[in-house]
Amino acid sequence: MQTAFSDLTSQLRNAPEARVTGEVRAVLGLSLTVSGLERAVGIGGRCTVHGARGPVLGEVVGIDARGTHLLPFGSWAGVVVGDKVESSPRGDLVRPDAGWIGRVVNALGDPLDGRGPLMEGDAPRMVRAGPPAAFARRRVGARLDTGIKTLDVFVPLCRGQRMGVFAGSGVGKSTLMAMLARGAQADVIVVGLVGERGREVQDFIQEDLGAQGMARSVMIVSTGDEPPLMRRQAAWTATAVAEHFRNQGLQVLLLLDSVTRFAMAQREIGLAAGEPPTAKGYPPTVFAELPQLLERSGPGAEGQGDITGLYTVLVDGDDMNEPVADAVRGVLDGHVVLDRAIAEQGRFPAVNIQKSISRMLPACHSPAEYAVLQAARRSLARHADMEELIRIGAYKVGSDEEVDAAIRFAGPADSFLSQRKGEAMIADESFAEIYRMLSEAGINVALPKSPAPPAPLSAWGRHPPEGLSPPRMGG
Repeated sequence: MQTAFSDLTSQLRNAPEARVTGEVRAVLGLSLTVSGLERAVGIGGRCTVHGARGPVLGEVVGIDARGTHLLPFGSWAGVVVGDKVESSPRGDLVRPDAGWIGRVVNALGDPLDGRGPLMEGDAPRMVRAGPPAAFARRRVGARLDTGIKTLDVFVPLCRGQRMGVFAGSGVGKSTLMAMLARGAQADVIVVGLVGERGREVQDFIQEDLGAQGMARSVMIVSTGDEPPLMRRQAAWTATAVAEHFRNQGLQVLLLLDSVTRFAMAQREIGLAAGEPPTAKGYPPTVFAELPQLLERSGPGAEGQGDITGLYTVLVDGDDMNEPVADAVRGVLDGHVVLDRAIAEQGRFPAVNIQKSISRMLPACHSPAEYAVLQAARRSLARHADMEELIRIGAYKVGSDEEVDAAIRFAGPADSFLSQRKGEAMIADESFAEIYRMLSEAGINVALPKSPAPPAPLSAWGRHPPEGLSPPRMGG
């Protein structure tokens, strides 16, 4: 008899339109406790609380002897003990469609741009899904031409790669993301703004992306004033939308700004649910959720496209080893470090070449390109080691031939790598210009010895041409 009753309860709970009601027992901070729903709604389920100011959607984050604990997608203002709570048929689903391209939506997949309702696709997608199986996906693909000189030469990005952009506040993360959105090779760009300042959303759309960038983009926005559930949900929704287009066979560029605000939202949720704080107040679920989110991007299966993921990390106090940055760096396929000292000198993007790395090297460069990269990186590192002595006049020119060559190379290289937001240069031209500067500085590049050196160096010879093609301008 008990087994039959349990089966009936399970069937009723899983019926498409089944709704079970309970009532509010307590509200403390962000957490609301409900009685009567313990056997009807599980962790992650949705409920609607009918308060005096209208219905509020909530999510189940905990269940114990006291009842079911909810956090809001809005505010509990006006909710009192005894208010009706109803299990919600609205699941954790979105229905992306090609009609979403060019639109701005919120974390729940509702339109924000005032352009009417969104088209809904035929196949709903779970917002909180698991990563693809390791053996079900292809390997990372060919190098992408981003148009950003520093990245294309020193920190290359490949199709299906996941790269982190690590920086403190105000060092140029959003500008670098905008440059990638404008110039990178992709069919669809999915931009997730997590906990963004409200005033900067329109700036990003109109100035950074521009009409050309927005025409192939889907934006998922959750501003910093929204509840933690909405901020966390924005990252999941952006990833689910990117997965939809990847499964259509398209090349997708996913830009998520920022993973740190996602982690902060999960910290608020975890602490409100009663989790113990660990490193810098982050509960254990933060470090469990990060790989679940980041591993969802990457190459698709055979016949599918790829998600190339760019994730910004707002490092606390410019500490690149703080807990979230350290956890993210261990999951991703490389990291770009933006340095405040370089930004203060006026070079943008302020990429610290010595601290940035792409795990796709050396395979993503041709042997000749990799030789140029090694020579340039070695020379810049030598100059950085001696920079203090050079600045105070303690180093005398002629003391060391390698240092002298590094000094001759560092100045032109620094000017060349500085790039305005509207500029772009193809990778071949960037390598050619770096090679020319190395040669003029007297630095030998160990090009591979073969009858036909790989492009692009095969066309340069040992003496590069005087004139190079001018940088092409992005949209």
